[in-house]
Amino acid sequence: MAAVVAMSNCSFSVLTSTVKLRCSVSARRRFTTLRGSVRSVAPKAADQRKRVSHSRKGSLSSSSSDKSNRERDFVSEKEFRSKSKDESAYLYANGCKGGGDIRKPQTTAYKPFGMQRKEKREFMSDSKEQQVEPGNFQDAAFLNAVVKVYCTHTAPDYSLPWQKQRQYTSTGSAFMIGDGKLLTNAHCVEHETQVKVKRRGDDTKYVAKVLARGVDCDIALLSVESKGFWEGVEPLNLGRLPHLQDSVTVVGYPLGGDTISVTKGVVSRIEVTSYAHGSSDLLGIQIDAAINPGNSGGPAFNDQGECIGVAFQVYRSEEAENIGYVIPTTVVSHFLNDYERNKKYTGFPCLGVLLQKLENPALRECLKVKSSEGVLVRRIEPTSDVHNVLKKGDVIVSFDDVHVGCEGTVPFRSNERIAFRYLISQKFAGDIAELGIIRAGEFMKVKVVLNPRVHLVPYHIDGGQPSYLIIAGLVFTPLSEPLIEEECEDSIGLKLLAKARYSLARFKGEQIVILSQVLANEVNIGYEDMSNQQVLKLNGTRIKNIHHLAHLVDSCKDKYLAFEFEDNYVAVLEREAAITASSCILKDYGIPSERSADLLEPFVDSLGDNQASDQDYGDSPVSNFEIGFDGIIWA
Repeated sequence: MAAVVAMSNCSFSVLTSTVKLRCSVSARRRFTTLRGSVRSVAPKAADQRKRVSHSRKGSLSSSSSDKSNRERDFVSEKEFRSKSKDESAYLYANGCKGGGDIRKPQTTAYKPFGMQRKEKREFMSDSKEQQVEPGNFQDAAFLNAVVKVYCTHTAPDYSLPWQKQRQYTSTGSAFMIGDGKLLTNAHCVEHETQVKVKRRGDDTKYVAKVLARGVDCDIALLSVESKGFWEGVEPLNLGRLPHLQDSVTVVGYPLGGDTISVTKGVVSRIEVTSYAHGSSDLLGIQIDAAINPGNSGGPAFNDQGECIGVAFQVYRSEEAENIGYVIPTTVVSHFLNDYERNKKYTGFPCLGVLLQKLENPALRECLKVKSSEGVLVRRIEPTSDVHNVLKKGDVIVSFDDVHVGCEGTVPFRSNERIAFRYLISQKFAGDIAELGIIRAGEFMKVKVVLNPRVHLVPYHIDGGQPSYLIIAGLVFTPLSEPLIEEECEDSIGLKLLAKARYSLARFKGEQIVILSQVLANEVNIGYEDMSNQQVLKLNGTRIKNIHHLAHLVDSCKDKYLAFEFEDNYVAVLEREAAITASSCILKDYGIPSERSADLLEPFVDSLGDNQASDQDYGDSPVSNFEIGFDGIIWA
C-alpha cells in the first residue's frame, strides 16, 4: 500500500500513514502531500455543501481549550510526478497549540554546491568564529540565536471565498541571521495574522513581521524591530554543504516545549528532494536525527557549530523510520540573494519541458545521438520561454556546458551525480541559460530565459484570499488546490480533477473558472443543485480567467446572460433581473460584496482579442503513458 506524503503541524499528535487517492486516472504513480491537523470549526449552515469527511487512519488530539475540533487531511499533488519516492510520507515538523494546521549569484553558469557569493558576507560561514568541541553544544553561545515562534493563522474559506475560517495557533522555531532578520519555514507563518517570537531563557514575546515567504522552497524571512530582542546575541552564519556521514545536530522547540531541544544524527543522503509544502523539487539533506512537530524552522549544525540548513519535514511510513529532511544552505542562500536582488521573493525558475530518458541504444540511434548522453524533449509548456526556442524531438545534451547524462543526471561534487533539475534551481528568475541540443542529428547551442513556472491550478493563493464573483446567486471562483482540498472529491468530478492535475496553462493569467455553488433565489430557480462545474463561455465568448468573466458581465448589453459549462450544459439568466436580485441575495446570505476587491480593478487583456480566441484553453491533458512511465521527468 502506498504511503502518502504527510504534513502535520500540531503538538501532542500522532499521525500514521494513510492512503489518499485523488482520482482514478489509470496507472499513475503519484507523489502527494498529506497534512493532518486539528482545527476548531464554527458551525456552518445546514444547506451548505459537505466538506471532506473521508475516514482517516491517523488520529490527532489537541489541548483541552479547543471547543470544536475536527480532523482534516490536506493533500496537494505534484503535477507530472513519477519517481521512486512517490510512496513516501512527509510530515511537517511544526507544532500546534490550541488546534490548527500548518500545512503543500551565479547568474550564467553552474557552480558546485557549497560555493556562496563572496560579496554577501552575511550569508557566508566562518568556521573559525564558531568552532566548538563535538558534543559540547549545551553551553554554546550560538544556541541563543534559536528562538521559538508563536503564530496565529486565519486561513481563507475557499468554498465561501468572501470570508475567513476560524483562527488557530501554532508554534515552531526560527533563528537569527543578522541585520534584524530571522529565518523560519514558510508553512510556520502561512496565513499569519500575528507572529511573535521568544528568545531562549526569556519570558518576553516580541512581535515579528513577515518580510518574504518562499512557498516553493518553504522558507520565510522575518524581522523584529525591537532592539531589546537582539541584545547580547550573535546571529548565525550559513555554513557549507555537508558530506555523507557528517555529524548533524538539529536545534528547535518541538512538541510545544518552552525549552530548547537538541537531537543528533548524521547526514545520510543529499539529493534533489520533493518539498511537501511547495510541491517542488529542490536540493535536500536527509538526516537520521529526530525531527518532531515544532522543529520546523530550526537550524541544523555540524560539529564545528556551522548552520548547514533548516529543518522542515520528515518521512513517516511503516517501512522506514528516523528519516528527516533539512533545507541546505545553498537553497537558503538562493532565497536570501533573490530577496536582496529584487526586494521581494520571485521564486525558483523552471525550464518548462517534459523530458524522457535516453537509456535505450536504439532510441538514441533513431534520434542520431552518437554518445550515451542527453534527454529527449517530449512536451513544452506554452508559457515558458523555451516554447519559442526548443521543438518536440530535440535532445538536450548540455546545460551551461555541463553535460547531461542519458538518465537525466549531471555531475555533482566528486564521484556523485544529481538530477538535472539541480542546475536549473541554481539560476534566478530572468537568468539566461545556454542549452546544447541535437536536432535532427545536428548539434547546436541555444539560449533561453528561465522564469518560474505558471501553474494553471495554483497550489497556493497569492495574497491569501481567493477571487470570487457572484451573479444572481451563482458563485464563480478560480479552481485551486486549496479549493479542491475543501470540497468533497465526488463533488469535483474526475474530469475536472484530471484537468486540474494534468493540463498546462496556455498563456499567463489563464485560470479554470468554476461555478462553486448557487445561492438559492427566485431568479436562479432550476440551477440550485449546480456546483463545481467549469464555466467555458459567456454569451459565446470564451472565458480566460475570472477577471475576464467579470469584465464580460459588466460590459454585457444583451437581454440575457448565457453561461456555457462543461458537457454542453447551459444556464441562462435575464440580465436586468439578475442585477436587481443581487442586493437581496447578498443581504440574505450575509455577504459583504458581490465580488472580491481584485475584480474591482479594470480588466487588461494581455492577449488581445484576436490571439488564440478559439483555442480550448487548459484542455491538454497528458496521456496515460506520460503519467505512469518512470522514464519521464519534468524539468
